Amino acid sequence: MAKPIVAIVGRPNVGKSTLFNHLIGQRRAIVEDVPGVTRDRLYDNCDWAGREFMVIDTGGIRFEEGDIFAREVKLQAELAIEEADVILFVVDAREGISAEDEQVANLLRRSGKPVVLAANKVENFDRQLEYYEFYKLGLGEPIPVSAMHGLNTNDLLDEVVARFAPAQTYQEDDNAIKIAIVGRPNVGKSSLVNAFLGEQRVIVSDIPGTTRDAIDTPFRYDGNDYILIDTAGIRKKSRIKETTERYSVIRSLKSIERADVVLVMLDATAGVIEQDQRIAGYVHEAGKANIVVVNKWDLVEKDGHTMNKFDKDIREDLKFLAYAPIMYVSALTKRRIFKLLELVDFVAEQHNRRINTAELNRVINEAMMLNPLPGGGGKKVKIYYTTQVRTAPPTFVFFANQPDSVHFSYLRYLDNVLRQNFGFEGSPIRLMVRQKSGKD
Repeated sequence: MAKPIVAIVGRPNVGKSTLFNHLIGQRRAIVEDVPGVTRDRLYDNCDWAGREFMVIDTGGIRFEEGDIFAREVKLQAELAIEEADVILFVVDAREGISAEDEQVANLLRRSGKPVVLAANKVENFDRQLEYYEFYKLGLGEPIPVSAMHGLNTNDLLDEVVARFAPAQTYQEDDNAIKIAIVGRPNVGKSSLVNAFLGEQRVIVSDIPGTTRDAIDTPFRYDGNDYILIDTAGIRKKSRIKETTERYSVIRSLKSIERADVVLVMLDATAGVIEQDQRIAGYVHEAGKANIVVVNKWDLVEKDGHTMNKFDKDIREDLKFLAYAPIMYVSALTKRRIFKLLELVDFVAEQHNRRINTAELNRVINEAMMLNPLPGGGGKKVKIYYTTQVRTAPPTFVFFANQPDSVHFSYLRYLDNVLRQNFGFEGSPIRLMVRQKSGKD
């Protein structure tokens, strides 16, 4: 199921990052009492009242003429507004309305998106006059909060969730494999879409996606049905000229959330850069089946060692995607394009694979005999049994007498054991350790 997106916006130094950290329950955004610290969007998952959603922290919006950095951050925030389902507009209740607050409010009214107005830094919730002046912004009732102390954020979240479309709006129930193509600008996403859809054997039609303004494109190849997610977003040329790699994340996030298989595209002529790592990291964190697609392979001068060297470099730069197959293609010449679809079928099957419980426990028990669990002090650490609790991604629970004493390095060993015995190529694996009920 796709998730709604909530973008936190406002002028600098009103407490957006502090509120973001409180909502996601961890100190992930850098918080300093200096305007303009948050330069890149940050994003994480959140849930409230039974609804899961993605929350995005943006840099403070400024309207200073001639300030290139301010212009970039403003464009960044505008993209967040464009992609969001609900806007959380944060203002400073202690300072009152500023000219920049009014400019941001005008921007939000023009967007036509639902807006929840948060009056932050409220110290006395009985003194309504401190924050009621924000009614003048024309964005509805201001909700007083103290992000620093987490006060009244429950009421704020109630309002945010109330603005979401019904849950069934985000439901994805088609049997076709949904493919998201993600990557930084100019790696060839549009060319790959056109290569898939330009084949004579392909049946093409455009249908609206669940996300606003998205176009999903279904097609059939070799008897199998696929949906390319949000081809409108892939084909739309970026409005941003300055440092474009900073701005490609949000639309990718929406596509990733809805996908069954994600194609992480790299440019063979440029190698892996930081933005590639960021996008690939989110694919992994989202638990999606994925393939690393190295495009523009036709432009690379090759010898007998070229592909091996590329493999080694990609594995080094994207260590967390060690399980993902790598495919070298040319979207322009269509070389290996339809081999890629065969690989999509394979990793989709691996992502949804379920292992028989008896076979699973046999493999894990043999692995623990070969490499016993390290001790946990005076009491021996034991894993009693294992079960697979879900697919997509394959998720396994180990029941132990001392869950906290099972080191992550041992879980990494068990991850490798599962892959050696059952495959799961192209799929992340989730491992959890739980307390065994009852006595030893």
